[in-house]
Amino acid sequence: MLNINNIEVLYFNVIQVLRGVSLEVRESQVVTILGGNGAGKTTTLKAVSGLLRTEEGQVSHGDIEFDGVKIHRKSPEEISRMGIIQILEGRLVLEHLTTEENLLGGGLIRKDRAGVKRDLEMVYGYFPRLKSLRRNTSGYLSGGEQQMLVIGRALMSSPKIMLLDEPSMGLSPLLVKEIFGILGTINQEKRLPLLIVEQNVKQALTLADYGYVMENGRIVLDGPVEQLRENEDIKEFYLGLSAIGERKSYREVKHYKRRKRWIG
Repeated sequence: MLNINNIEVLYFNVIQVLRGVSLEVRESQVVTILGGNGAGKTTTLKAVSGLLRTEEGQVSHGDIEFDGVKIHRKSPEEISRMGIIQILEGRLVLEHLTTEENLLGGGLIRKDRAGVKRDLEMVYGYFPRLKSLRRNTSGYLSGGEQQMLVIGRALMSSPKIMLLDEPSMGLSPLLVKEIFGILGTINQEKRLPLLIVEQNVKQALTLADYGYVMENGRIVLDGPVEQLRENEDIKEFYLGLSAIGERKSYREVKHYKRRKRWIG
């Protein structure tokens, strides 16, 4: 469904951020991108959604295809109308609008009014808390409620794929578990592909089918999550576990030891 083919990304025509990045998301698949701050994860999402162009960035080499159509030269508006919806880091709600007005805003690109009404009830089914808060000003919602709101707003646009940037950021462990559980339900019931950038590696590897690890703008490791969870480097660097299962301080983990990617 989504293919990123050996792309390089430049900002301001001089700063290279991504170097030969390739990944794919298949139909109904959940894929996660892992890596430290500055690895290039968010830039990868913005390359797909077209938001690079709003930040003086560009795909300078390679291409991105969605359903067989090259999209890396298209505008963010064109890309969103194709069904590629990015949920930005930071829970960007329209704070002066109510919860329901925010949700309805997600359906503005659609022409099927009956479908918008139906999907509003669908969103309330996934997030019952939002229905009870539908007339509340969204700027006064809690962080977890706002995260539910931006996911619901994305669903209102009838996406073909959702790109999520750090959905767990700033949330309590219980809320993170709840939201990731709902994302899993959405993926299973709607067969909606998800591409997730996430610092919470444990949750990401629980939800995803396949994972990529980025370092300094490159993919250095990828594989099915079952293999990634058992990889000693992943356990040590991201989960803080030694080879015998003892928890280690992140200060003791000096660097990430690259290994060859799995082929398959």
